[in-house]
Amino acid sequence: MKPSSANLKVTLGIFYLIALFVLLYFLFSIVDIRDFTSYEFIRSNSEIIEKYKNENFLFLTIIFFIFSIVWVLLLGFAGPLLLFAGFVFGKLWGIVISLASITLGATLLYLLAKLFFSEIIKEKLENKFKKFNEYFKKNELFYFMLYRFVGGGGIPFGIQNVLPVLFNISNKNYFFGTLIGIGPPMFITVALGDGLENFIDNNEKLNFFNLITQPDIYLPILGFVIIIILTFFLKKIFFNKN
Repeated sequence: MKPSSANLKVTLGIFYLIALFVLLYFLFSIVDIRDFTSYEFIRSNSEIIEKYKNENFLFLTIIFFIFSIVWVLLLGFAGPLLLFAGFVFGKLWGIVISLASITLGATLLYLLAKLFFSEIIKEKLENKFKKFNEYFKKNELFYFMLYRFVGGGGIPFGIQNVLPVLFNISNKNYFFGTLIGIGPPMFITVALGDGLENFIDNNEKLNFFNLITQPDIYLPILGFVIIIILTFFLKKIFFNKN
């Protein structure tokens, strides 16, 4: 590697890490997590969000799309984005925009990781995950889709996105494997966000029993349970063989 190329990679890598820390500091400086435990706070702001969405639908869609890409690029987790997408945009448009933006963000992160951080990733993670190599060599797209569907076997989302650097997944297979593999579990989370929005719209007070007996709530939760069971068996079948 030429010195100038190495210096460029180090500089861009440092810039990326600084951007990550600045975003996290800014986020936790302006957001009081306690507000999100207040039903009254959520209900009052949901009305504001709904009104703003109706008046500025295209703008809000673009902002959410861009923010989601940046959030995933900076190793953010997907759950809050999906709940917000379902809450604000509903099931159909919510899954379309969140799936497209998160897939694109994850793919860009993968490309950056391959370019700037491949040596670090291999040094830290290669021994722990090298057993996956044999599966990806058999059928890269299929096993990568499966890897995505089972959530990387419980690996945090940000790490899931960069771990395939170890296996040199092709960019095309990474993109489509992510798009297809994460679709079903993400749709469930989006549907839950949509169900919460419907419940808040129709209930001034929070009643836990009424909440969990709503089809819009218990059906996504049942979907989560099914996904967890499928994940357990798929891991046993495909990734836990000696």
